[in-house]
Amino acid sequence: MEYKNQTENRAFQEMLQAAVKRLQNRSGEDLAAKSGAVFHSSRNVLEVLSFYETIEIQLPEFRINSNMDEWHYLILLHYLDMADGTEVSQELITFGNLKDGLIRGTKFDRTAEQKLEKLLQDKDPEKIQKACKNLGAEFTETKADLCAVFPVLPRYPVTLKIWFADEEFPASGKIFLQDHADHYLSVEDAVTVGEILLQKLSEAFSSL
Repeated sequence: MEYKNQTENRAFQEMLQAAVKRLQNRSGEDLAAKSGAVFHSSRNVLEVLSFYETIEIQLPEFRINSNMDEWHYLILLHYLDMADGTEVSQELITFGNLKDGLIRGTKFDRTAEQKLEKLLQDKDPEKIQKACKNLGAEFTETKADLCAVFPVLPRYPVTLKIWFADEEFPASGKIFLQDHADHYLSVEDAVTVGEILLQKLSEAFSSL
């Protein structure tokens, strides 16, 4: 999926306008309470942490202070719109386990594993860890060789588990969400989040 240079994409622009229109009926306080964003009433600004960057969203236009790609921006608006304040869970699920995820989510699970195998090929563990850290990841102990948790959105972390290469098997990885994810994004948006993460990882490796 290509994220950049979508300005002329009419369908995309319609989705963007519809998302902004839905949000303009909501108060900054309400959006912050349900999404985990911070609302600065004096400036009428919502502050949202996404990956390693703090995004400021100017209300009521919902303009951002960042040059993030447009699909990431749209996901952020959809997240603010859909967030219902559900507590963050620690239970991990695959994309296929999302509501309505049987086809779209399961397909992305397979695609992500294939892309991660190519992405991790010939990368040493130190480089992999550094790339994840550069995207704002925190690391937790699991049965995987490396488990990186990315702060994609305030209540929407994405977990990447990686098994390093050995004499028998190449390096591999799987991406997981937490089981409250359906309260914050649709399966289509969740898959886009996964694709954005893969793209950012690819860019992070290239910059090392």
